Amino acid sequence: MSVGLATAAALLGALAGVLSGRAMPVLARRSPGSGPPIAPGLLAAGAGDSPGCAGGSPTSTAAGLMASRAGRSAGRIRAGAVSGAVGAVVFGGLAAVRGPDPALPGYLLMAAGGLVLARVDLTCLRLPDPLVAATALAGGAGLVAAASAAGTPARLWAALAGAVLSFAGYALLALLPGSRLGYGDVKLAAVLGLPLGWLGWPALGLGLLLPHLLHGVVVLGLLAAGRVRRDTALPFGPALLAGAWLAVLLG
Repeated sequence: MSVGLATAAALLGALAGVLSGRAMPVLARRSPGSGPPIAPGLLAAGAGDSPGCAGGSPTSTAAGLMASRAGRSAGRIRAGAVSGAVGAVVFGGLAAVRGPDPALPGYLLMAAGGLVLARVDLTCLRLPDPLVAATALAGGAGLVAAASAAGTPARLWAALAGAVLSFAGYALLALLPGSRLGYGDVKLAAVLGLPLGWLGWPALGLGLLLPHLLHGVVVLGLLAAGRVRRDTALPFGPALLAGAWLAVLLG
């Protein structure tokens, strides 16, 4: 492991995490969604009051408006700090484990897109199609460059197979009666299948399994804490991204 590489990647990830918060409100407002608004009260500030989601209640008084702005400013600072820390861990972990892998730039590009996608999905229960497509193009370009540099073009077929299998598996799950998966989740799963298929079948298997385990643990915790009900709509995109990240590290 190169300490210098991991440190530089962590700093870059912190910057990407902070910038994800800047991009999130614009993307959430202007991009077509993949699901209904998230249940109010799930997030600390309330999803309906987020500046990135439509549907917040306007404040009728000047004092209320100032208080609302002050609360939002404080919330943005806290959220930016958390996003920066998450970005540093995500980028630093990839660089520490994968090292000077030719595919590392592709992983980092996809991670940058994933930070924004996770932020939007957590706030608005939405995975914007343009951002999912941009993440796929960035990651695919990185893998093509890695295959050219390493002289292993055949690995691109494995990456495509991983994307196809991920898409097919999640599409079937989304069609099951009572399934809460949205088609945005299916598309994101296909995109994440690219780097997982590139790494091989064990990584792909982990990437398909881990999101459900992570999501299940989070749901149980929220139910136990009384933050959600059984019928509360919850985002699955962050679990998909976290599971893929862990699979890349373990793969």
